[in-house]
Amino acid sequence: MESSEAIRPEKMGPLVMKETWNTPGSVVSWELAENVYIVRGECAGMVFIFLSDDMFRMKLFHGQVPDLTTSAAVMNENCVPHLFPVEETDGQLIFTTSDIRLIIEKSSFLLRVENTAGKTIMQQNLASWNPRGASHAEYDMQPKSHFYGLGEKSSFLDKRGERYTNWNTDVFAPHLPEIEALYESIPLIIHMHGDLTYGLFLDNTGRSDFDMRSHGIAFTIGCSTGSYDIYFINGPEMKDVVKRYTTLTGRIALPPKWAIGYHQSRYSYMNQQEVLQLARTFREKNIPCDVIYLDIHYMDEYRVFTFDPVNFPDPQRMISELGELGVRIVPIVDPGVKKDPKFEVYKEGVLEKHFCRRLEGDIFFGEVWPGISAFPDFSDSRTAEWWGDLHKFYTDLGIQGIWNDMNEPAVFNESKTMDLDVMHFNNGRAVTHEEYHNLYGMMMSKATYEGLAGHMGGERPFVLTRAGYAGIQRYAAVWTGDNRSFWEHMAMAMPMVLNMGLSGLAFAGPDIGGFAHHTSAQLLVRWTQMGVFFPYCRNHSSIGTLRQEPWSFGEEVEGILREFIGLRYRWMPHLYNLFHEAEICGLPVIRPLVLEYPRDPHVTNLCDQFLLGDNVLIAPVYRPDTDHRSVYLPEGHWIDYWDGEIHAGGCHILAAAPLHIMPMYVQAGTFTAEGPLKQYALEDKAETVIFHLFGAEVGSGFSAGYSLYEDDGHSFGYRRGQYSELKVQAEGTEGALVLKWAYTVQDYRPRRELLQFALCYPNFSIAGVEGLAEISLEQLKAGRTGWAYNGKKGAIIVQINDAAEGGELLILAHE
Repeated sequence: MESSEAIRPEKMGPLVMKETWNTPGSVVSWELAENVYIVRGECAGMVFIFLSDDMFRMKLFHGQVPDLTTSAAVMNENCVPHLFPVEETDGQLIFTTSDIRLIIEKSSFLLRVENTAGKTIMQQNLASWNPRGASHAEYDMQPKSHFYGLGEKSSFLDKRGERYTNWNTDVFAPHLPEIEALYESIPLIIHMHGDLTYGLFLDNTGRSDFDMRSHGIAFTIGCSTGSYDIYFINGPEMKDVVKRYTTLTGRIALPPKWAIGYHQSRYSYMNQQEVLQLARTFREKNIPCDVIYLDIHYMDEYRVFTFDPVNFPDPQRMISELGELGVRIVPIVDPGVKKDPKFEVYKEGVLEKHFCRRLEGDIFFGEVWPGISAFPDFSDSRTAEWWGDLHKFYTDLGIQGIWNDMNEPAVFNESKTMDLDVMHFNNGRAVTHEEYHNLYGMMMSKATYEGLAGHMGGERPFVLTRAGYAGIQRYAAVWTGDNRSFWEHMAMAMPMVLNMGLSGLAFAGPDIGGFAHHTSAQLLVRWTQMGVFFPYCRNHSSIGTLRQEPWSFGEEVEGILREFIGLRYRWMPHLYNLFHEAEICGLPVIRPLVLEYPRDPHVTNLCDQFLLGDNVLIAPVYRPDTDHRSVYLPEGHWIDYWDGEIHAGGCHILAAAPLHIMPMYVQAGTFTAEGPLKQYALEDKAETVIFHLFGAEVGSGFSAGYSLYEDDGHSFGYRRGQYSELKVQAEGTEGALVLKWAYTVQDYRPRRELLQFALCYPNFSIAGVEGLAEISLEQLKAGRTGWAYNGKKGAIIVQINDAAEGGELLILAHE
C-alpha cells in the first residue's frame, strides 16, 4: 500500500516555471505625505525623498504604505527631507531643485534626471521584481561611460565591462580579476560620462549585483532579497559624489596617530618572548614601528578574550615593556565563541540570549578556529553593548586597538557562512541572515569600536576589520584580506584601494609583501615603497611562508626598507593632514588621477600610479627586475622628489627606478609638510615642521598655500576644539617671494620652538632672506634661526621662531 508520498511533485518530473518579472506599470496617482513624495503605479509604487538639491532617495514598494526604514549604513541625522516644486503635465511628473530635475514618465514609470541645462545625467529605464523577492533596474550606459566605486573589488580601476556581486565572502584563494565577491560589500557605483558624474547607492544588506558587462547600452543593479532602495547622488564632479556619499554614510573618525604608523604582523608570533624580541629588534635597528599584531595563536585554544597561559603567561608585563619601547599590541578577535560551558563568554552568551538563533529558538553553531562555535547577534543593541563591554579585558591591559577577522562571518562549511535562515532579531525587526549578511561584520566592528571607546578614558580606539558594509568607515580601517606574495597582487592593490577610497573607505590598504606564498627581496622592497604611502600600512605574512620583517633579506634590503618606512614617519604631518581632510569632507587620502583630472582621457583607467592628496604623484614599480617605468604626468609641471628635475605635464616620461628609488613627483607651486624622523608616531620629540615649497617663482602670477592641522594625536580633545591650524601662504612679487604664516586656530600648542621653510628647486636664484642672516646647515641643525643653502640646486632652508602671532618673510631673488 502506498501513501501520498508516492506522488510527491519531484517524482513526477521537473516542474517548468516561466520566470515572471513585474513592473510598476503606469503612474496612477501621486501625493505628498510628511515631506515624502509617494508615486503609485498600477502594480507598485516608488517613494521619493529629496535630501538636498543634489541627492534623493527612491524606494520601490508594494502595498499601500511604504517602509521608510534604512540600514545602519545611512546617517539618518543627515537625511532631512526637503520639499521642492512639483509640476504635473499630461505625460510627466517633474520635480525641480536648484541643480537637477527629476522627470517621471507617467506612461512607463521611466525616470530621468537632468541638469539645469537639460542634459541627461541619469536614466532609469525599468524597475522590476519577481515573485521570489528579487528586484532590479536598468540604467542607460553611454559609449564612453566609466564606472568606479564598489569598494573592495578586483581588476582595474574602471569597472566598465565587469560584473560584481556584493556578498561578503571569505576568499583565501584565489584572488583573481574574475573574482566577483570578496570580504567587503559597498553597493555604490559612480558613473562618469562626458562632463557629468553621478552615484547610485543601493542600500540593501543582502546579495546584490552590479552588471556593467551584459547589456551593451545599459547597466543593471539588482538584489535577490530585501528592498530596492536607491540613493541618487549628483556630481557634476566625482569629488562632489564622494563628498555627498560620505555625508550620507559617514566619514572616517580621525585615527590615533600611532595607527597611521608602520604595523608589523605575522600569522603568528607564537609567544611572548618572540613578540618582545621583535619589538627590541625594531628599536636596535632604528626601523620605525608602532604596532605588532597578535594573530589567533595568542589565545587559549582560540577562545576570544583570553591569552594562552603557556605561551603568553604575563600579557600585562609584555604590554608594559612594549609600551616603554613605544610599541602597541593589536590582538585579533573573531566573532566565533567556542562552545564550552566552562568558558564564561559562551556561558553568558547562552544564558543572556546573545547568540544568533533560528526562528524556533535553537542557537546556530558553526565550525571556525575554536571548533564548534556560536556567533553573537550584533543586530541587537543589547548584544552589541555586551560584546563591546567584553573588551574591558583588553583595555585593562593597556590595549587600544582590535583586529576583527573572520567577520563575514566565515564558517567552515559548504556555504562559507551562516545558514541563510538564521535570524537576526534586530531590536524587534527580525530579519534572516540572507537579508542581513553584509551588515554583520560592520555591526561587529561598531560594537568593538564603541566598547573600546567606552573603556579608554577619552583616547581614540583603533579597529581593523576584514568585512564590512557601506558606513564601515565610521568604525574601522579595512585591509584587503588574504592576498598573496605575487607581483600581480601588488599591482591589483592599487586600483582596489583607490576604489575603496572613492567608496568612503579612506583608511585602507593591503598586506605589504603579500600574506600567503613566499615573498622575495625585490617584491618586499617594491611593495613597501608603495605601501608606506597607502593609508593603512601593515606588513603581514602567513604561517609557513618566508619571514618578511624588514631585516629578513640582508643589509641592503634592510637599509632600503628603513629609509622608506622612515619616509612615512617624516611625512606624518602631511599624512595626518590628509586624514583630517578625510574626516572633514570625505575625500580619500590616496586618489586615482581621474578624481583630480576628470577631463583628462589618459587617466580614466590609470591605476598603476596614484596621488597622495592632490599634489604628490606616486609611481610604484610592480614588476621584477625593473629599473625604469613609464609615468604619466597630468597637466602642470611636476618636480622629481629625488633629484629636482622639472617635467612638463600632459605626457608620459620614462622614469629611472633603481631598487632604492620609487618614482615620486610633486606638483610645482605646492607645499608639503614633513616632520622629524621618529621611531614611533607619538615619540616625545619636538614637533618641528618643515614646509616644503616646490618650484617657487617670483613675479605677480605665483601663489601657493597650505593649511597644517595639528592636535595631540591620541585623544578626542580635538572634537572639543583642542587643535591648531597653521596657514602658510607664498606670493610672488617683483624680484622676491613673500612667505606668510599665521595660526587661524591655536587651542592646541604643539611642542616646538622652531618652524622651517624649505624652498625646493625654486625657479629663481636666491639672494637672501630679508632680516635673517645666512648660517651653515650645522648651525641650523643646532637650532639657530637664519637661512642656509641645502645643496639641492639652489634650494634653501629658512628657520625661524614659531611665534604664536605668525610672521612674514621676504625671500630676495638675484637680479
